[in-house]
Amino acid sequence: MTQVSLQDGLFLNVERWGSGPPIVLLHGFTGSAMSWGPLAEMLAARFTVLAVDVVGHGSSSKPLELDRYAIDQAAQDVVAAINALGFRRSSWLGYSMGGRLALFVAAMLPQAVDRLILIGASPGIVDEEERATRRAADEALADRIEREGVSAFVDYWESLPIFASQARLPEGMRRAITRGRLANDAHGLSRSLQGMGTGAQLPLHNRLSGIQVRSLLLAGSLDSKFSAIANQMVVTMPNSRAVHVPGAGHAPHIEKPAYCARTITAFLKEGMRENEHGGSLGARR
Repeated sequence: MTQVSLQDGLFLNVERWGSGPPIVLLHGFTGSAMSWGPLAEMLAARFTVLAVDVVGHGSSSKPLELDRYAIDQAAQDVVAAINALGFRRSSWLGYSMGGRLALFVAAMLPQAVDRLILIGASPGIVDEEERATRRAADEALADRIEREGVSAFVDYWESLPIFASQARLPEGMRRAITRGRLANDAHGLSRSLQGMGTGAQLPLHNRLSGIQVRSLLLAGSLDSKFSAIANQMVVTMPNSRAVHVPGAGHAPHIEKPAYCARTITAFLKEGMRENEHGGSLGARR
């Protein structure tokens, strides 16, 4: 555990494993640096894994000020934390909320990004009316978290259809996921949803064509919504490809960690070969 101090007393917790080229891991909503399961261990066999507790989660700060949870501010803060650890350019891997955050890093601070990997992520909601509806729903859910507490919220959250495929996971793994979610703080989760939820963030659709780094977009084959989003994104992102993980839902890195580890490792090793050859291998879709 390394708590990196940033401005205004904020700190972000970063867990570090392995050695080799750096890869930053950004978890999803209700997760933490410890929620990556076997994937983190598999990646640490070849890379320096830097798993961050996103603001409001895990052992990182849970400030009162809502503006510290805005996704553009969160992107700046997480890059500052990784820089403070001595890593100026890394590969970035983000899942769901963490995927949207990693996408903001690639769009706003491209100098920090070597390669980009997104799992079950989106560039946001482009339609203003739909975004306003989602923002209102996120606000109501944030209020519910504060009012009813984390335990009741986790019961609700884990009942959502998007997580239905995780019912097939071993019981011990399901319990570990639940314990990780329950370890979070009601205020931190509430503020995170208000500041970093899909309804609150500005969409990045008009920035996708400017993201030049090699990008891998993973989605579970059973997750029809985010599989479709990945297919749409690669049309616009010039150096990207989509991979649909067979038999997995919204969290393929948890449901099929070995498949994801092989795919991610091959993608990153390809980048290392490109660097050795001066980038001559070119982009692949």
